[in-house]
Amino acid sequence: MYGFFYGWYFKCQSDTQTLAVIPAVHNAGRKRTCSIQIITDNAAWAVTFTADIFRRTRRNIFIGENRFGEKGIRLAIHTPQLAIRGKLDFGPLFPLKYDIMGPFALVPFMECRHSVWSMRHSVRGNMCINGQKYSFENAWGYWEGDRGRSFPKEYVWTQCCFSGGALMLSVADIPIAGIHFTGMIGVILWRGKEYRMATYLGAKAVQIQNKEVRVIQGNLKLEVRLLEAFERILKAPAKGDMIRTIRESAACRVFYRFCKGEHTIFAFETDRGSFEYVYLS
Repeated sequence: MYGFFYGWYFKCQSDTQTLAVIPAVHNAGRKRTCSIQIITDNAAWAVTFTADIFRRTRRNIFIGENRFGEKGIRLAIHTPQLAIRGKLDFGPLFPLKYDIMGPFALVPFMECRHSVWSMRHSVRGNMCINGQKYSFENAWGYWEGDRGRSFPKEYVWTQCCFSGGALMLSVADIPIAGIHFTGMIGVILWRGKEYRMATYLGAKAVQIQNKEVRVIQGNLKLEVRLLEAFERILKAPAKGDMIRTIRESAACRVFYRFCKGEHTIFAFETDRGSFEYVYLS
């Protein structure tokens, strides 16, 4: 029997602080649990709960006193390793024009399906984590989700909010019906316009090496290069069980360049990029 997981990823980013929160539920045979993972610029924690306190509606997840959804996040966790309490309010969300999976949303038995709920929204509020205050005033947020059996065996994921826009890119090994191919989904939001780059639109990854990714789609080109990682350990699903260890940099140095034909739409280096690179090369 295959397991199953369902989780959301919220990232809140100011000029000086980053907080990412992952509420999830996971089912591996008869073992059913839920969890909340917390990632900051310099630490990460994972707290597991019994599944009976997990509740989900279309736009909200509840895990005990903790709430996550379109209006914001409320956290109240007290364990020997982690004491966190606070509330973050979200402004209007910026959803995509249509499902990030495109026609793949209709393909059965996929290992993992991705969702993007909001590319960019304002964040206000405060969190206290083990005595340290995280204050978000002129801050931005991002909200995505995953569901399925397992994370891809190999993949690259990056996300960043920046002046004038936001972006996310995921390139992964996709197994379907006994074959494997490199699939990608990506969205660049720039000055209110959505540029989408995806396998189902003809996008191809022409380089995945040395923590650098280059993708092309017609006359669109996106280059992403990890310059300096600050990795923290997270748990990821394998057949529904949270037994896989991955490493994410919630805030690290990344270079991004986006071009249309010979015109460079933007090119910049930031220390606020998020990055996961799970490839051998």
